[in-house]
Amino acid sequence: MGARAALVTGGSSGIGLAIARALGQDGYGITVAARRPDKLEAAAQGLRDEGLDVLSVAANMAHDDEIGKLVAAHRERFGRLDVLVNNAGLGIGAAVADTETKKLDLQLDVNLRAVYLLARDCIPMLKEAGAEHGKALMVNTASVAGKRGQGWLAAYSATKFGVVGLSQALHKELSSDGIQVTALCPGFVATAMTDWVEEQVPKEAMIQPEDIAEAIRYLLRTSPACIVPEIQFIRPGDSEI
Repeated sequence: MGARAALVTGGSSGIGLAIARALGQDGYGITVAARRPDKLEAAAQGLRDEGLDVLSVAANMAHDDEIGKLVAAHRERFGRLDVLVNNAGLGIGAAVADTETKKLDLQLDVNLRAVYLLARDCIPMLKEAGAEHGKALMVNTASVAGKRGQGWLAAYSATKFGVVGLSQALHKELSSDGIQVTALCPGFVATAMTDWVEEQVPKEAMIQPEDIAEAIRYLLRTSPACIVPEIQFIRPGDSEI
């Protein structure tokens, strides 16, 4: 068996970068994708400087053709896919009454539609890995906002509920092919995405990106007979974000 490989979207910072680093440390070849080429390449070079095997592919997940190019670039470089991490996402806060259509569409496109399309395009490679070792993994980053709807984040919540439901459906379609599908549902994680709430919840009091990365390691260490459909991550004393 050749070295295993993973593809991580939203990989230039935060949760995606932490997951890419952990998998790279564990011997995976890594493709990291993000929208901004400069930020992405800086992050990828940082991983390479740590001795990791990393391909960076700039891709706007709202564009179908860029999703296709991302999958093709990963296949050309690594020839296999054992772990897919659908992590790219964004949240735009506003009341429903005040939300512009373009901001709704952007969240639907990146947070939900792109997860569906990338999953679809990666399933053939994941099935090959699942047939080989019975433990291919697809992880879809949702949110606790995908478990309990959050006011002023209605579009974001709706997309993350969708990611949870999509993950459940993918599990039913793929679990007999040696592919585990898991939805991650964290509360506030100490990333740039939560800068807006930092005055109320300091970064050191938030879930850390490395906490999420350790969950990926756990999922990969369980037996093929153990499938974990969902993990929620919350802070002490919290039941919501």
